[in-house]
Amino acid sequence: MADKKKYGDKAQEKIGEVMHEFKEGKLKSSSGDKVTDRKQAVAIGISEAREEGDKVPPKKDSKK
Repeated sequence: MADKKKYGDKAQEKIGEVMHEFKEGKLKSSSGDKVTDRKQAVAIGISEAREEGDKVPPKKDSKK
């Protein structure tokens, strides 16, 4: 049984670029602060990929 990929090739590439920036210490959040959390860096990469229209799973609804 073939598994479907969760993220498209372009999205993976974009997330990789963002993670490279993070590892170099050059990644900044929207407020201009330096990103120090790996999970936040991944979230930024996914968000940027989503903005470009790449294949990314839809956002999860927060349950309140």
